[in-house]
Amino acid sequence: MSDDLRALEAWAGALLAKLQPAQRRAINHKVAIDLRRSQAQRIKAQQGPDGAAYPARKRRKELKGKNGRIKRQKAAMFAKIRTARFLKLMATGTQIEVGFFGRVARMARVHHFGEEEHLPKGGQTYKYPERPLLGISTANHELIRQSLLQHLANS
Repeated sequence: MSDDLRALEAWAGALLAKLQPAQRRAINHKVAIDLRRSQAQRIKAQQGPDGAAYPARKRRKELKGKNGRIKRQKAAMFAKIRTARFLKLMATGTQIEVGFFGRVARMARVHHFGEEEHLPKGGQTYKYPERPLLGISTANHELIRQSLLQHLANS
């Protein structure tokens, strides 16, 4: 995977080297937006970069009322974290970064790597299952290639 990423980097670097710095920055920004969109769609589908489904959430007992009806709808996992407010991008003339920054980065890291976290009520610790949020797949390599070529053709 890393060799394929290096090959993509060399291929894109040769194309981008011929452009002015402002053009490189603009194209990198557009490619980063496309990459962020694909990462958000994958998180929404609750799949890891390899296509494997996330482990299911632990069932909560308090969802059912007295007569068995569900009190509230089950919220989608990572519904807010995949928005542009939290899934940030940074693009310069030489690099593209898509990831979580600030306080939300800690929470994302706990889920991504399956770490332990102290729960607020009772101070218990809970080991979260590993749910990889970000990653580059072969589909992302193709997306980057296509996006780069499209934005170069439009420039």
